[in-house]
Amino acid sequence: MQILEGYRVLDCSIAMAGPFAAQRLGDLGADVVKIEPVTGEWQRHASAGGARGNRINVSFLSLNRNKRSLAIDLKSAEGKAVLLRLVADADVFVQNYRPGVAKRLGVDYDTLAAINPRLVYVSMSGYGESGPYVDRPGQDLLLQGLSGAMLSTGRAGDPPQPAGQFLADAVTAYTAFEGVLAALLHRERTGEGQLVQVNMLDAVTTFQMQELSVHTVGGKPQTRSAEPHAHSFIRAPYGVFETADAFIVIAFASLAKFGALIGEPSFAGMDDETDSWAHRDAIFAATRARLKAKTTAEWLDILLPAGIWAGPVHGYADLLADPQVAHNGTFVEYDHSSEGRVKTPGFPIRFSKTPSSVARGAPQVGEHSREVLAEAGYDAAAIDALLTGGVVRQD
Repeated sequence: MQILEGYRVLDCSIAMAGPFAAQRLGDLGADVVKIEPVTGEWQRHASAGGARGNRINVSFLSLNRNKRSLAIDLKSAEGKAVLLRLVADADVFVQNYRPGVAKRLGVDYDTLAAINPRLVYVSMSGYGESGPYVDRPGQDLLLQGLSGAMLSTGRAGDPPQPAGQFLADAVTAYTAFEGVLAALLHRERTGEGQLVQVNMLDAVTTFQMQELSVHTVGGKPQTRSAEPHAHSFIRAPYGVFETADAFIVIAFASLAKFGALIGEPSFAGMDDETDSWAHRDAIFAATRARLKAKTTAEWLDILLPAGIWAGPVHGYADLLADPQVAHNGTFVEYDHSSEGRVKTPGFPIRFSKTPSSVARGAPQVGEHSREVLAEAGYDAAAIDALLTGGVVRQD
């Protein structure tokens, strides 16, 4: 038995943050029903990198495994009635509508809690449910820029550096996932459901807990250096350096020991805390010049046995071939009805008694509409009528 087996999640979210959070619940055994329009959720039609797949593009595929799909027209009275019927027996409801949309659709927390007081209702937004930015688009890159994160790396004078991942979306998904688990624990203790509100701005801001505390409590300015130091608040050498054949990462090296290993005499006698700040550009430049003399593998053979924190810079192909990744079982593989053999990152938490699993891949549009409606008490004739009337869709 899995940890969340027996719990029903209604996932009305779109794009990345909401679907990713709901997928994590499904990985732990929850019955996640994706409620999507009869035309299919937005992410089905928006590919990343042109990776469209056969019937399901990779973006949707990666965020919607372990879900069943009920394709329904929520703008119709019949469609809304179907959803409210499902809410009566649900444990979790997830939505990331723009603020105010849930109320207009009649699926806001107060309305659904009146039907099911035990419901854990998760409302996700870009900036919060109210305030001066409530109507702004909550897109990942916009939140990275607003949160201050882009000015913690890179060189002074260069443009701000965004992350190469949808960082704000992913952090928000993890935050919502934690919120659901905490609210379910509260419900197990008290019998009460509740409203859980998560916004991208707060999620990506609190993700920078240490950096912002250095600024707010320690009084240190967020100052980028002339060299491409990897973090504005970490001492040198700290960053990515070119080698004879590739790149290497160096972090928190003892200057005297490191200097002796790479043949840089100027590091001898330097204090790791004070000098590494006062001379961080010079330290970076000297390190860069020395590390070009050998290959990454040669440097790792020298530095790692000496206790220097160093590592390679992988591309995705290198990551997939990495022996530790293979040992950890970081990626999962499964067969999909239309996409064939699928390999994606799995669930990152290991449970000794209740492991995660992939029970099904991402669904086709409305693939499980009949199944879900039958479980909700609709008979075959009623389901046929909903399908014929275009209220629901089954692929």
